[in-house]
Amino acid sequence: MRIFTATLATETNTFSPICVDRRAFEASLYAPPGEHPETPTLCSAPITVGRRVCAEKGWDLIEGTAAWADPAGLLNRAAYEGLRDEVLDQLRAAMPVDAVVLGLHGAMVADGYEDSEGDILARVREIVGPDILVCSELDPHSHLTAKRIKAADFFVYFKEFPHTDFVDRAEDLWRIAVDTLEGRVKPVMSVFDCRMIDVYPTSRDPMRSVVDKIMRIENEDADILSISVIHGFMAGDVPEMGTKLLVVTNDREEKGDALARELGLELFSKRGTFIMPQIDEKQAVEEALAATSWPVVIADVWDNPGGGTAGDATVLLEELLDKGATETAIGTIWDPMAVQICMAAGEGARIPLRFGAKSAPGTGNPIDGIVKVVKLVPNAEMRFGESFAPFGDAAHVVLNGIDIILNSTRAQSFDPSLFSAMGIDPLSKKILVIKSTNHFFASFSQIAAKIIYCSAGTPYPNNPAKTPYRRAPKNIWPMIADPHGIQHGAA
Repeated sequence: MRIFTATLATETNTFSPICVDRRAFEASLYAPPGEHPETPTLCSAPITVGRRVCAEKGWDLIEGTAAWADPAGLLNRAAYEGLRDEVLDQLRAAMPVDAVVLGLHGAMVADGYEDSEGDILARVREIVGPDILVCSELDPHSHLTAKRIKAADFFVYFKEFPHTDFVDRAEDLWRIAVDTLEGRVKPVMSVFDCRMIDVYPTSRDPMRSVVDKIMRIENEDADILSISVIHGFMAGDVPEMGTKLLVVTNDREEKGDALARELGLELFSKRGTFIMPQIDEKQAVEEALAATSWPVVIADVWDNPGGGTAGDATVLLEELLDKGATETAIGTIWDPMAVQICMAAGEGARIPLRFGAKSAPGTGNPIDGIVKVVKLVPNAEMRFGESFAPFGDAAHVVLNGIDIILNSTRAQSFDPSLFSAMGIDPLSKKILVIKSTNHFFASFSQIAAKIIYCSAGTPYPNNPAKTPYRRAPKNIWPMIADPHGIQHGAA
């Protein structure tokens, strides 16, 4: 067997002012054929898992380019077309192949390509023809479109949020691919449109129980090859935005359709109960300062670079400064220019510095003060599960007793190693402020005495009922109350 694999992925917040070009991929991950490291990144696990699987089977794995850019706004058209065509040309050169196994995200939007993954998959199908297996692993914070379903044989999505299972789901992807190629199964996809958009952290109920249930069904029913909840991505203003339920069966389409509908309506019945409760910055700081055990982690959930924002909001920092907080660390505030100034000044310098709140309204005000430059780290990284996440050249500064990490490559706060990489012992602090919606939970929950979810400012379109969508569907919850007509017995 000859299998082609590659990765092209980013998550597009169409409301974000931070546009993406080729340099953004090169800053996060750009690995030409054969140069992908042994450690997988979020969307490239099909490559690393594929190496092991193909070695065990004695199959030829032909690796294409792996490219990932951290979430942001619209992807530059020339950058998208260049990377896409690079991968497609590699596929053409590899022909004939028995299968194409891809790592995609599912929420990529390029200038001129509203359904970028649909575009890629359709072109892959055109190259390989109708009979060659085409499959992909994807992120659930994405859009499942009719064009993608038509082009591929099956998809597997991460089940967990935080996405701690991207390697496990790549294993599922390859297991089904191998079984298909060896004639044991015939994957068929069934999709139910839940007609809703929400946020579904799996670290708490009710979503924890939903994921446990679908994994139990997979284990107990031989007809069911995979079940995925596609959460949708509320910051992606595209026509097929929304939550979908995907069931992959072994040639049992009617059974898959029925199960997808059953699970999808069950999910819909719990709408509005999934996301963690949040408080504003004033209450969050008040609670953190009143705590008697530490560290208290305040998650600035909507200024999350993992959702495409700049990560430069200062709303929480302003409140902490106003209340005279000490023994506090902020990780991070994105400001490449401020980092350059700190790099030029050198460690130990005391300098006047303005930083933060440059990207958009609703992110607070720039901070001005005399800061001490404590530590400078070129090409800094933090852990993210089995992988590492770069946050670029970074500066640890102190202002009025508060430790602040300024970074040049946008990245959400995945792990306490973010702080230790910059010379800050996270366990020595009473308050840690991080920027992440829920990916932080797996690691920070292990050290936190308390976690506070804070909605500070408006850097992210977090209320779909009020978001000024232009392209997204208007007939889904919470835009309308009852899109399935359940209250009237129509379901």
